[in-house]
Amino acid sequence: MEKVQANISTESLTNLKAFGQKDLEEFVQSLGQPAYRGRQIFKWLYEKDARTFEEMTDLPKDFREELRGQAYIERIEPQHLDTSQDQTVKALLPLSTGRKIETVLIPDIDERGDARRLTVCVSSQVGCAMGCRFCATGLMGFQQNLTPGEITDQVRIMEDLAQERYDMAITNIVFMGMGEPLLNFDNVSTAIDILTHEDGFGLSPRRITVSTVGLARRIKKLAVEQPRVNLAVSLHAPTDAQRSAIMPVNQSTSTDLTALREAIEFYTAETGRSVTYEYCLFKGVNDSHEDAQNLADVVSWAPSKVNIIMYNPVEGLNFERTPEAQLHTFLETLVERGVTVTVRRSRGDDIDAACGQLAVKDEA
Repeated sequence: MEKVQANISTESLTNLKAFGQKDLEEFVQSLGQPAYRGRQIFKWLYEKDARTFEEMTDLPKDFREELRGQAYIERIEPQHLDTSQDQTVKALLPLSTGRKIETVLIPDIDERGDARRLTVCVSSQVGCAMGCRFCATGLMGFQQNLTPGEITDQVRIMEDLAQERYDMAITNIVFMGMGEPLLNFDNVSTAIDILTHEDGFGLSPRRITVSTVGLARRIKKLAVEQPRVNLAVSLHAPTDAQRSAIMPVNQSTSTDLTALREAIEFYTAETGRSVTYEYCLFKGVNDSHEDAQNLADVVSWAPSKVNIIMYNPVEGLNFERTPEAQLHTFLETLVERGVTVTVRRSRGDDIDAACGQLAVKDEA
């Protein structure tokens, strides 16, 4: 078996896990091979999780030898795992650049202690350029985009962990980890293709949700290129003035609420799918009766629902969680307006794995 590939410098080699199936076909054709060899490699990389070219036994031996001189198989592995009291798991993953990301496995446990649903919250970037005032990842700034392989490896790692701990496969994937997915659109889209391909991970696109701060033009692009996945919009405030104060993205006319409304209407018309608005409640900022009424107005734009998020404290930021009594008043107002609304309680906040808390602290 091949054992030295990981130790060879990859600077001049092609990273095969930066490619989707079509790109792999084009790559092998550039080496004088038929396109179907690319499809074989795709299946080995993602369905069979091959780590070396030697494992790809249906490829000719001389072609495998050529591949060793032309390409490499990118692979990331967890450096550290933290498990919360509620069984949420956060993994710290080092990249080849020396930077690190975090990804989270969130089990939905029933009254018998069995997992009903296993959700992987994946990162799409190291850090984030959006600068939302309440988010730990935003404090890191943007550092790099992740490749399709670095994205899908997060799912592979958590799939292995799910099988080990719960003897079941993951059920859902949410692009709600570090980064703004639509700013890494091409790699995220390729990763979705891999995750949903029958020779890849074989997951249903209806089990995948892409979350965005509201990049209007890219929401339209998502509707055209990935119409079967779910869309979640991080709204967090129902007026332009409030939203611009906590989310700099809203300060541009190309991404303010007027632009967002147009994009949402396009998305729902193009895909026939509803939208989820993520709305994190902050004490005294966006949790008043008037805010609930304004949020209901936003919801009326298109078929949609609201996911209320209870704020998870971030060191160095001055936001506070809305009290339970105010939460109930807010919910009652929404329900009276006919809004479909759920509340997401914090998961993994004791290990800084909850919504808005992902930020690499371990630089060792």
